[in-house]
Amino acid sequence: MLRSLFKTTILATAVIVTSTSAFAADKVYRLKLAESWGPNFPVFGDAVKNMVKMADEMSDGRLKIRVDSANKHKAPFGVFDMVKIGQYDIGHSASYYYNGKVPNTLYFTTMPFGMTASEQYAWFQYGGGQELMDEVYGKHNLVAFPGGNTGVQMGGWFRKEINSVEDLQNLKMRIPGFAGEVLAKLGATPVNIPPGELYTSLERNTIDALEWVGPSLDLRMGFHKIAPYYYMGWHEPATELMFIVNKKKLATLPADLQAILKVAMHKASYDMYIQSYASSAENWDTMTSEFPDIQVKTFPPEVLSAIKKANDEILSEKASKDPLAAKIIKSQQDYLKLVRVWTDISEYGYIKSTKALTE
Repeated sequence: MLRSLFKTTILATAVIVTSTSAFAADKVYRLKLAESWGPNFPVFGDAVKNMVKMADEMSDGRLKIRVDSANKHKAPFGVFDMVKIGQYDIGHSASYYYNGKVPNTLYFTTMPFGMTASEQYAWFQYGGGQELMDEVYGKHNLVAFPGGNTGVQMGGWFRKEINSVEDLQNLKMRIPGFAGEVLAKLGATPVNIPPGELYTSLERNTIDALEWVGPSLDLRMGFHKIAPYYYMGWHEPATELMFIVNKKKLATLPADLQAILKVAMHKASYDMYIQSYASSAENWDTMTSEFPDIQVKTFPPEVLSAIKKANDEILSEKASKDPLAAKIIKSQQDYLKLVRVWTDISEYGYIKSTKALTE
């Protein structure tokens, strides 16, 4: 009798466990994502769409993510807060947009005179960068992951040539992040403007110059019609966007869906870098062949030296005032010294030594 009862209990428990597991496997989890970009925005928006599609497919439809673009939520620079408070579960934005709110977010997009995309990805994944980002974002109920890289960005579109440091005085320029602080130290007036307002701001003389990304996105924006001087970059050698996730919401997902979401973000991030690289190469060819009036310029050595000096001074100031900032800055600088030796030997060395043979 007892043996029969015990056997019946085990069978009943097995049925319940199996039913519960089946129910969990069939349950659909729905998340909301806010992006800083407008609908169907190329490259940046493509990264989001790719991530959402991969998460859906890898989860066999159990993980559904709804995307709201900036035209819907009306807060392109409010993604950090919206995800923090749980209005949205995920965000896609740029970390340095939130410098004014959480200063140490600044360092995880890119830094002037810093690492290239491949070097920075190595830092994130194998040099302690992700752990430092966890430390900064974790205080705000958030966890952030690399969300796609543009590669080296161009230095911007200017109405007038920059021939000296004096030409930066009172220059009103759209340039976010640390680079904006650097130019401000040299007398410029940096402003941050949503992507959808960049062209009209330049056209209406609200700003004198702007940097956006590079050929991958600049050509379609039409900046060359207003500002013919296109300067080479110094300020954003590896601009990384971010997927920002509400930590509590992430914890509510089953372990397999958490893993799937992270893999989808990781893959979408790398895909965006490759797409951006390919688009820049194609659009650069179009620019040089179809728009000969565009004048590609390099900032004079005097100007770059002044910019680098201002950059180093601000870094020292920030490190002296904030132990966590000092920790991040040191980590980036130490890793750059380590990895750049190999970059010089490998990629730069290869290009330099074979250039004459491949042209």
